[in-house]
Amino acid sequence: MEAIVQLPYAAAVRAILASLERNLLPDAVVRRLTRVLLASRLRLGYLPSAHLQLSQLLQFKNSLENMAIAMEAEKAKSQHYELPTSFFELVLGKNLKYSCCYFRDSSSTLEDAEVAMLELYCERAQVEDGQSILDLGCGWGSLSLFLAKKYRNCKITGICNSKTQRAYIEEQCRELHILNVEIIVADICELEMDASFDRILSIEMFEHMKNYKRLLKKISKWMKAESLLFVHHFCHKTFAYHFEDINDDDWISRYFFSGGTMASSNLLLYFQDDVSVVNHWLINGMHYSRTSEEWLRRMDKQSAAIVPIMESTYGKESARKWTAYWRTFFISVSELFAYNNGDEWMVANLLFKKK
Repeated sequence: MEAIVQLPYAAAVRAILASLERNLLPDAVVRRLTRVLLASRLRLGYLPSAHLQLSQLLQFKNSLENMAIAMEAEKAKSQHYELPTSFFELVLGKNLKYSCCYFRDSSSTLEDAEVAMLELYCERAQVEDGQSILDLGCGWGSLSLFLAKKYRNCKITGICNSKTQRAYIEEQCRELHILNVEIIVADICELEMDASFDRILSIEMFEHMKNYKRLLKKISKWMKAESLLFVHHFCHKTFAYHFEDINDDDWISRYFFSGGTMASSNLLLYFQDDVSVVNHWLINGMHYSRTSEEWLRRMDKQSAAIVPIMESTYGKESARKWTAYWRTFFISVSELFAYNNGDEWMVANLLFKKK
């Protein structure tokens, strides 16, 4: 470890990545290196005065308005969903919730935490039976299926960008005899609909977006006069940045989050042309840290079953490397959200009404 640290920066990065690819880095070293990088990120993000901090945020906000709604959407999709659903069934909880869960106490299981967060969404979005609901970026349907079972008279439409995710959700609907869910495979940037909804919920989709002004304008067209929009996104409490701006050697940006945005906790409040904020909550990052630690624990526990999945997806020669990459991704997510006891990077929930 010390020998690597003493190398010039570029050489050190190459040495670390080479060790990681061969699965030679102990978890303790990965965690320490991650914390070092996070400390560096904070030094770059925090500016000497409140005036400069606000000015930088406004510059970032203005720059987003000149971008597309999303960048590298197909690449980002393949980074997370190239692995078959069988991998995520082994790693995630019963609901296949691939986003932050909510641990009410120390005895909560991952399944408990999945349900607790889904319940929290319903409460904060003011969901009622009989409503029409749009689930934007529905993943494997954790929210759509939960809503369909909880509110039998609701009509739920889920939007995802993966045919395999739609196939999984539709299979679950058949097995559970759920008839009030429709899944549409579409790119949110291109999606146009004549429909309107009572509630629109989006869970960890905004992190893959750029032009929030255009995105929220588009979403507002799907809202009825009394509709509410609920957004859950992870964030930093003070500043915002593009993942690809961290540095050229950031492998998480390269392999897991191309085109991603780390919003600040208040960034969406600057995009109220077509919607206006009703409420705003923050969830301590330790909930996400614990979520990712649970995913890592299950991945390790199911290692024998995961090997053939990695080999069939990435090839036998790359299976070990990608197993190490996924483990390191989960460790890095955990360390990110645990930094400063969960009071740096965290989760924001926002509720908007239509203007």
